[in-house]
Amino acid sequence: MDNKKLAITILTIAIIGASALILGCTGTTPTPTPAAGSATPAPLSGSLQVIGSTSVGPYAEELAVAFDEKNGGKTSVDVSQVGSTAGINAVLDGTAAVGMSSRELTAAETAKGLKTYEIAIDGIAVIINKDNPVSNLSTTQVREIYAGNITNWKQVGGNDAQIFVVTREPGSGTRGAFEELVMQKKANITTGAITQGSTGSVTAYLETNKNAIGYVSYGSLKDTVKAVQVDGVAPTTQSIKDRSYKIQRPFLFVTKGEPGGLAKAFIDYTLGSDGQAILAKHNLITK
Repeated sequence: MDNKKLAITILTIAIIGASALILGCTGTTPTPTPAAGSATPAPLSGSLQVIGSTSVGPYAEELAVAFDEKNGGKTSVDVSQVGSTAGINAVLDGTAAVGMSSRELTAAETAKGLKTYEIAIDGIAVIINKDNPVSNLSTTQVREIYAGNITNWKQVGGNDAQIFVVTREPGSGTRGAFEELVMQKKANITTGAITQGSTGSVTAYLETNKNAIGYVSYGSLKDTVKAVQVDGVAPTTQSIKDRSYKIQRPFLFVTKGEPGGLAKAFIDYTLGSDGQAILAKHNLITK
């Protein structure tokens, strides 16, 4: 009788265990609660002021159009081309959320909490009129021309004609980069230089004056003027990329501290594959 009770007890335990196992295997798994912050982000909307470099500006405008289209017209990025220094100051005083610069920031500017985002690398082309026979200048010759020490084209193998020196306005990022890379603190640009307020106006002046010399962004170089070789190297996409052409500078977006909202979204778009493709088609060096 004791053996029979023992057998029944063992059988009962086995049945209970089997039932628990079956229930565990076939039970319904509860649906997990979505983690906080995993919801689909709200669509972008609103307006953004981007102010600064006249060299970066044309590309920023194209980026802005593409960005706004991507967001179904719910965003409006307004680009104003006023020069690098003016753009940096606009970020500092809160007029703009994003600045554009075609030069590196000074130590004093960086100390004010500004952050930079390199969107591309650009060369600075030294340009002359298409009818000018000069094809190559050394960096020293370019510097001496801009310092006012070489004043006639015949001094560098050209025609017997006065050189008209064309430069950008103070505060221009292109001018700042040119002064750093070509003048190299060894000389100042001559006070007799003709000052122009934009890349386009420099090109326009050289188109009509066969004895003028100027400098412009390589990305904005037109076939209506001629880019000279500098130290035997012509400005090309490849020579800028491999650094054999030495007169080059960064194109930067500038913010005060970490950007947020629409400013961050626009910068992220520019640094992403779509934005970089837009810049690359203009012969700018991208990532």
